[in-house]
Amino acid sequence: MIPLRDTIPSRSFPFITILLILINGAIFLLEISLGKGLVEFVEMFGLIPERYFKLASGEGHNIVQRYLPFLTSIFLHGGWFHVLWNLWFLWIFGDNVEDHFGHFKFLLFYIICGLLAGLAHVYVNPGSIIPTIGASGAIAGVMGAYIVLYPRSKVLTIIPIFFIFPIIHIPAFVFLGIWFISQFISGAASLGIDQSFSGVAWWAHIGGFLAGAVVIIFLFPRKKEQK
Repeated sequence: MIPLRDTIPSRSFPFITILLILINGAIFLLEISLGKGLVEFVEMFGLIPERYFKLASGEGHNIVQRYLPFLTSIFLHGGWFHVLWNLWFLWIFGDNVEDHFGHFKFLLFYIICGLLAGLAHVYVNPGSIIPTIGASGAIAGVMGAYIVLYPRSKVLTIIPIFFIFPIIHIPAFVFLGIWFISQFISGAASLGIDQSFSGVAWWAHIGGFLAGAVVIIFLFPRKKEQK
């Protein structure tokens, strides 16, 4: 399913959502400009789960170098499709969640979801030596908040069926529910695979989504929102 837009207009200018899109885009352009230095850059700023279960080994990392990747990995991406897909979802769902929180609380919420998504990935994949990068976990948190706040919103969606591409409105709780279930199924299936070579951080997506929903439900009681 490819979302095109939702049906709830922003009540205020979503400048934090736009700022996050611009920052992620700028950092991705920096990444592709690094050439051969990109591998070292990703290993330094990407999130490597195994590193956090070998504290005694030192590996030449001080406490900042060891834990900063929980934050920096949120702003790195592995390719054009990765960054464009993530930022498109942020554009569609971020503005309304930003409306709910207010601009700066939304930024804090986004970062917290990204950090918790990283923790979920590290916990489930303690032996992984692959750097994990991407805003997916933080954006999943935005989606988790959206499904709680605007379940009856509609998402205009392309549904590819072989060579047919119908465009229909889908209730947000259905669209996001299907997305979450697909992530959970993929995450559950990955548990039997050597996570050192897993290509997708399914549990970061799951953890971020649940973090966003829980934060909204328990810390920021729901207001009367638009349908």
